[in-house]
Amino acid sequence: MTRWKITLEYEGTAFCGWQKQENALSVQQTLEEALKKLTQEDVPTIVAGRTDSGVHATGQVAHFDLAKDFDADTMENALNFHMRPHPVVVLKAEPVSEAFHARFGAVQRSYRYLILNRRSPSALLKNRAWHIIHPLALPPMQEAARLLIGKHDFSTFRAAGCQSSGPIRTLDSIALRQEGAIITLEVGARSFLYHQIRNIVGTLTLVGKGQWSVGAFHAAFEAADRTKGGPTAPAHGLYFENVKYSDA
Repeated sequence: MTRWKITLEYEGTAFCGWQKQENALSVQQTLEEALKKLTQEDVPTIVAGRTDSGVHATGQVAHFDLAKDFDADTMENALNFHMRPHPVVVLKAEPVSEAFHARFGAVQRSYRYLILNRRSPSALLKNRAWHIIHPLALPPMQEAARLLIGKHDFSTFRAAGCQSSGPIRTLDSIALRQEGAIITLEVGARSFLYHQIRNIVGTLTLVGKGQWSVGAFHAAFEAADRTKGGPTAPAHGLYFENVKYSDA
């Protein structure tokens, strides 16, 4: 039995998210159907972080176990062949120790969020960035974002449907930068609450628009109450960027 680690890239618009659903196509279903075509077996897969409908990935990680032997090139090429024409590809396939676990072995997950901040929409970034016409002031957004670093109660940014046992999380890093009309937020933590990043982004845009001060953002954060936070940013601006493991 060989445990395989694969790194995936996908465009989330066509999918209902990572997890298999009865009435919609998921990334997991696409991958597992490709594995069945390759192995003639039902092969369950475990992912580092489940993504919602419309969310993209540039470095998602999953693992699965196979009894039949393959080399890494064959595994990568065969899965990519069988997943066509769906917008998901294996970037790397590698055999790993049976101790490796895509989900429980992760020590940090990183996400990126893209905002297109200009009057005109984009022909190239449709469904890949949140288009905001109102000019955003980056410095106060950066100042507000820095308040989130460390271990806190993130209830203000926790969606009502969150199934986590508690709202305490430790944010390792968060950074905002701007290049031309593109504002990028990058954030890293061991784990996140449901919609945490999208709720943070939505609330930060209120600061960027001048509707909230940094002090108002801080007060909302300290309130530990989702009703005090800002809107949820749309899924299509969010990217699951990469995963770090303790042995890497």
